[in-house]
Amino acid sequence: MTANNLILVTGGTGKTGQRIVARLQAQELNIRIGSRSASPSFDWHDQQTWPAALAGVQRVYICYQPDLAIPAAIDTIRAFCQLAVNSGVQHLVLLSGRGEPEAQACEQVVQTAGITWTIVRAGWFMQNFSESFFHEPLLNGQIFLPTSDIKEPFIDAEDIADVAVAALTNIEQHQGHVYEITGPRLMTFAEAISEIAQANGKPIEYQQIPLETYLGALREQQWPNEMLWLVEYLFSQVLDGRNAYLTDGVERALGRQPNDFSNFAREAAKRGVWQLTSISR
Repeated sequence: MTANNLILVTGGTGKTGQRIVARLQAQELNIRIGSRSASPSFDWHDQQTWPAALAGVQRVYICYQPDLAIPAAIDTIRAFCQLAVNSGVQHLVLLSGRGEPEAQACEQVVQTAGITWTIVRAGWFMQNFSESFFHEPLLNGQIFLPTSDIKEPFIDAEDIADVAVAALTNIEQHQGHVYEITGPRLMTFAEAISEIAQANGKPIEYQQIPLETYLGALREQQWPNEMLWLVEYLFSQVLDGRNAYLTDGVERALGRQPNDFSNFAREAAKRGVWQLTSISR
């Protein structure tokens, strides 16, 4: 890549985006962080911010917030891809969702945009337990979730970032590929939480509760309606066993095995992620 080969990383301050940015910066590549706080600013919900963010860009990592399953996502992705192509973008890398028909519809938009593409299709992140909405309950040693005994192959966001960076920096090898990526092991949420407790050396109380009870608690915390819809969709539909299988996407993209949950839990515990003092970070 040349110094002028600019890469836009949308969601550049999020769980996958910040990791991708760090990797691209380490390679001394020319990047633009796509976020509302960046300059130029980028906001998925404000199309007026898109032209400046796309100006001079050749490659784009597309991470739509909050999720491609949101009903409005497909129209947004279609409009963004059209503008990207018209702006001179040459390659698109889309972070998609496993087992989400709406996400697969967005994949089709990217695949038919008229330029090269790579799809990175992932499910539940390991980092949902350390950086997202499961984090604070785990800090307090008590978590209630509307889960069942369905198993999920939790994927490390570090692996997602590695696959995305490979696709952004080596187009010839990765163009036209759909990488459905998983961790190396199927686990229930109860098993994942048990491994976190073991790695952290402290017990965690875990209880399964009805979905409506969980949603009611989120409403009391004044979660936005869009996020409430997404949580209900994920727990009532996607978490039904449809994703309870392993894939070789990480190995195909990177030539190595994906990180195991136990490694993630040990490393996060060593950093003090689940110690109460870390809540102020």
